[in-house]
Amino acid sequence: KLWEPITYLFFGGLTTVVNIVVYLVFREGFGFYYQTANVISWIASVLFAYFTNKLWVFEAKTETKQESWAAFGKFIFFRVLSLGLDMLCMYLFISILATGDLVAKLVTQVVVVLANYVFSKFLIFNTKKSEKK
Repeated sequence: KLWEPITYLFFGGLTTVVNIVVYLVFREGFGFYYQTANVISWIASVLFAYFTNKLWVFEAKTETKQESWAAFGKFIFFRVLSLGLDMLCMYLFISILATGDLVAKLVTQVVVVLANYVFSKFLIFNTKKSEKK
């Protein structure tokens, strides 16, 4: 029963590494503006997360290309929502509650990781138990 959350956290950690490495490559290596590098790194990490979540965390099987595209669309939609949640929490903690940005980022990441897990588990890759047998 713990395998799924453990693999989610493992691949989430790798997703974070992808995000940071891609950011650094585009920011430091190619000299991109930091916001541009951040968007590119977000896209790369979301794509990495989609495939690892689909294949190894939730082991979601799709029968048709249409089902695959529908799952991908839902994944992107909910990742954009979690990006909004991330930004809202950061604003709340930093601008309203006046906490430090590092504390805000750490707390926000816990909220975002939990939200992404719930989105993925129940709304994106929610294969029924009977289908997994």
